[in-house]
Amino acid sequence: MSFFSMLDLNLVNSNICLRIFREYLMENLEGLMQQAPQLEIWIKQAPELILTYGMKLVFAIGIFIIGRYFANLAKKLSTKLMTKRNVDLTIVSFVGNMAWSVVLVFTIVATLGQIGIQTASLVAVIGAAGLAVGLALQGSLSNFASGVLMVMFRPCRVGDYVEAAGIAGTVNEITIFSTKLLTPDNKLIIAPNSAMMDGTIINYSAMDTRRIDLVIGVSYDANILETKKVLTRVLENNQYVLKDPAFTIALSELADSSVNFVVRPWVKGSDYWPAHFEILEQIKIALDEANIAIPYPQMDLYLKETPVAAASSAAA
Repeated sequence: MSFFSMLDLNLVNSNICLRIFREYLMENLEGLMQQAPQLEIWIKQAPELILTYGMKLVFAIGIFIIGRYFANLAKKLSTKLMTKRNVDLTIVSFVGNMAWSVVLVFTIVATLGQIGIQTASLVAVIGAAGLAVGLALQGSLSNFASGVLMVMFRPCRVGDYVEAAGIAGTVNEITIFSTKLLTPDNKLIIAPNSAMMDGTIINYSAMDTRRIDLVIGVSYDANILETKKVLTRVLENNQYVLKDPAFTIALSELADSSVNFVVRPWVKGSDYWPAHFEILEQIKIALDEANIAIPYPQMDLYLKETPVAAASSAAA
């Protein structure tokens, strides 16, 4: 195709496009003329609309800024208050963040309402989502609530030796959802907080002093007064036994194989097991030195000779 042929073709296409545009303009000119008054009204109302919605936008931004300030203030005050009450740092951080989040959510809802967005449906959606999450995590929420109660009421603290939920150990850490216990043989046990709070907690470290309960059995041939003197001397010379409260030594039972004495000294809670082992060792050594026997279970057999056995023996 030659250059002039292409030029003629382009001119024809241009004429066609111009004719189509002119026909479209003529067809829609009447509609545009009818919309002209409306456009004029919009132009006249534009400053008022801009002023109205601009003021709403400014107020919305102001609400958001003030709400963020109060959210940070709520977090700071809650953290400061709980820190003064020596609340666990994990709970302090969690509650502070929760207070900040709650205030910020209300701030966002108020900001959207100021702009003109309907927030009723948004609040309903948030409520439904919260309900669904609560039902799905009810076990975890129970552990969380129990953890907060443990930190607030302090049935046990970090470092206490406790027995709870069928386990015993030293409290290593109290977290939001669980409590970590360290056993004497250095095993780490993680127990849910709800299990800890739902049962009985025995805190062996809650008091400064503890009583050691021992039962010492001696032979029926032993002198009771001499035995009490030996036991008293052991406790009086022991480094762990406290003078106040006074210890107790008393005859408690005439058992099948022994005469049993209760020995109940008081010691510091931190010295319980060292004192327990040392007192037992010293009592055994002292009784041996005093020639006081410690019996063990035994059975005496008596053989009775029957007439048949006697006759057989005589015949032999």
